[in-house]
Amino acid sequence: MLIDHVAEPQPLLQLTPLGNSSDKFFYYSFMKAAESFEISMASRVEIDEDSDTNKGSMWVLDQKLDQPMDEEAGRLRNMYREKKFSALLLMRLAFQSLGVVFGDLGTSPLYVFYNTFPHGISDPEDVVGALSLIIYSLTLIPLLKYVFVVCRANDSGQGGTFALYSLLCRHANVKTIPNQHRTDEELTTYSRSTFHEQSYAAKTKKWLEGHASRKNALLLLVLVGTCMVIGDGILTPAISVLSAAGGIKVSSPGMKNDYVILVAVVILVGLFSVQHYGTDKVGWLFAPIVLLWFLLIGGIGIFNIWKHDSSVLRAFSPVYIYRYFKRNGRDGWTSLGGIMLSITGTEALFADLAHFPVSAVQIAFTTVVFPCLLLAYSGQAAYLMKNHDNKTVLQAFYLSIPEKIYWPVFIVATLAAVVASQATISATFSIIKQALALGCFPRVKVVHTSKKFLGQIYIPDINWILMILCIAVTAGFKNQSQIGNAYGTAVVVVMLATTLLMTLIMILVWRCHWILVLIFTGLSLVVECTYFSAVLFKVDQGGWVPLVIAAAFLLIMYVWHYGTLKRYEFEMHSKVSMAWLLGLGPSLGLVRVPGIGLVYTELASGVPHIFSHFITNLPAIHSVVVFVCVKYLPVYTVPEEERFLVKRIGPKSFHMFRCVARYGYKDLHKKDDDFEKKLFDNLFMFVRLESMMEGCSDSDEYSIYGQQTERSMEGLINNNGNTIGSTADLTISSVDSIVPAKSPLHANNTMSSSSQQSMQNEIDELEFLNNCRDAGVVHILGNTVVRARRDSRFYKKIAVDYIYAFLRKVCREHSVIFNVPHESLLNVGQIFYV
Repeated sequence: MLIDHVAEPQPLLQLTPLGNSSDKFFYYSFMKAAESFEISMASRVEIDEDSDTNKGSMWVLDQKLDQPMDEEAGRLRNMYREKKFSALLLMRLAFQSLGVVFGDLGTSPLYVFYNTFPHGISDPEDVVGALSLIIYSLTLIPLLKYVFVVCRANDSGQGGTFALYSLLCRHANVKTIPNQHRTDEELTTYSRSTFHEQSYAAKTKKWLEGHASRKNALLLLVLVGTCMVIGDGILTPAISVLSAAGGIKVSSPGMKNDYVILVAVVILVGLFSVQHYGTDKVGWLFAPIVLLWFLLIGGIGIFNIWKHDSSVLRAFSPVYIYRYFKRNGRDGWTSLGGIMLSITGTEALFADLAHFPVSAVQIAFTTVVFPCLLLAYSGQAAYLMKNHDNKTVLQAFYLSIPEKIYWPVFIVATLAAVVASQATISATFSIIKQALALGCFPRVKVVHTSKKFLGQIYIPDINWILMILCIAVTAGFKNQSQIGNAYGTAVVVVMLATTLLMTLIMILVWRCHWILVLIFTGLSLVVECTYFSAVLFKVDQGGWVPLVIAAAFLLIMYVWHYGTLKRYEFEMHSKVSMAWLLGLGPSLGLVRVPGIGLVYTELASGVPHIFSHFITNLPAIHSVVVFVCVKYLPVYTVPEEERFLVKRIGPKSFHMFRCVARYGYKDLHKKDDDFEKKLFDNLFMFVRLESMMEGCSDSDEYSIYGQQTERSMEGLINNNGNTIGSTADLTISSVDSIVPAKSPLHANNTMSSSSQQSMQNEIDELEFLNNCRDAGVVHILGNTVVRARRDSRFYKKIAVDYIYAFLRKVCREHSVIFNVPHESLLNVGQIFYV
């Protein structure tokens, strides 16, 4: 009897709602013969994951209501890829991208020349050499590398280091928390490519998957890049606002520097204080401000070239770079730290890619941003050719402005600095949200600030931490030079991390020829390692700041991920066997009280240890038990109609189910305010479809066949004997498959006798579930405490017993994230040692 129960088919249904987006869920009823729709259901057999012994097979029936055909499925997938836009719409999107994507890169002319020549200019020819370096830095890194290569490596429009990591996780088994299931690969947004086993990509994939240390090294690389982006979120507002506010001293030379710092701090406090409103309400102002800023700096550049020295245009010849280094030696090499600031904001360009197609970003950069920046730097260089004393270099940008338009440019510069800071802060929020979703950051409150744009979020705790650190940097350094050194260090490390990740993307995702990969990686590393060697000379002059900030965040993220991984491994190793559960009988050896118990677990398969811990300490359990697993996948979003998977655990008399709710790293759980309602809607839908499946099958008419069988059954019959849809079919494809032993026509004649019984059973179970829900719903959460073993090394004890324990204490509780009412909450505690 026990073996029969273990081998009993366990349907796993992915529930797809019908109707348009405004219709939440459409309930199918067998009593409504007038409703016609298409049904496509796929089934496959998998090894019993709920049994420790793995004896027998369980038939997993992946059933999708109103599943499109292959051609329609392809069209649906393309909805989540870049679309082709009309020329007019593309120009409008390119205009809008100016305010979101290019603000940080556009404010660099405020401080580049001062950080390049902090001690003044001894030879005017050095200005030409520095300008030549700026021109080719802008050409090689932002233009060629990022705009035309890296931006195309987006994850369905999402940019940043974690977006690249999610792409790699889908194409290779490199995710450190192995909670993925093969049904996740059927998601509309789960796109991946396949390659030949003997290809270079397959060998690279095998090498990455070969050892856990390589997976950890890849994760560490992503975390380092992420922490440096967070450092950018601190340093960009500091240097941009301080540089913009420095224009006050030009009109009032006698003003003390402390007043400039005070003005900058006031602006920063105001900037961070309005973050909770989101950018949706004022975002329409960003693009006009940034466009006006680019036009102004481009126009001023043309004026200065015409007025002062047009010979600076010879800097377009790379020979002046050679002469610059030959003339200045080590000083010229270290000045690359200032030149590096001309390409700051390039990583923010990639991270803020979310709402714009790549073609719009390319148009905006090549037609507006790139030429205006070249003109701005050339104009400043022309001015410095005639005025190269120390005081002039300090305020080169403001002093080169014609007197009649000085104050309008100052106001626009300040607004542009605020927009640039806003873009970097938003990118920081987004990347922390991605880290949170992938289990690499403590649980923090995430607020959705816009109903139109999913990516616009606000994280209060991080916002105030960024503000405090930003003010500390501004008031602590008091000058642009040291902040610039710190800024350059953060930017170049992020670029190096992106280059290494892009190498894997080109091999595994794009499947480029190894020569192209070698050319891209070689050129990128030569340029970026050159800059990196230069900023190393300035570590003691402010470059240590982003390293300290990144080290602190890296420690937090890595320790949290380590604790999360160990908790998951504990859940996997201590899960309850199906044989033990079935041995308890329908009552589970306890009193079954009315109500529904929602047991939250991190496992997508198997009965969690928390359940056995619960029933061995309490004499009762609810009449219906649902194991709820909320997990995040390496995709940017999971369409709501594909979010839930439902499965029955054990025989029907047990009334036990599993519900897996899947989210992408851009999805917000807070968005589902009626999460519980949707869960029950899907549970009831599962019961209906399961009953329909039983009504269509008969043990005398079906048999089990062996490897890789694929058949179709047409003419799914409702209770009146009518065909539901002319194109309805049941596709069966799996390792061990259930296939018709007789023709579909004969099967149709034998189904009607069992359909009435199955429909009655469905009505009884639905009524039972409704009564249990009316009796009350209790949310059972596990409160697992992680402790280091006594014989562990001291650093492991510090990491687990102190750092991780502190983070668990200060982060948000699961009950808050799941919006669980306090009166319906039941915490079950347990301790395990690592």
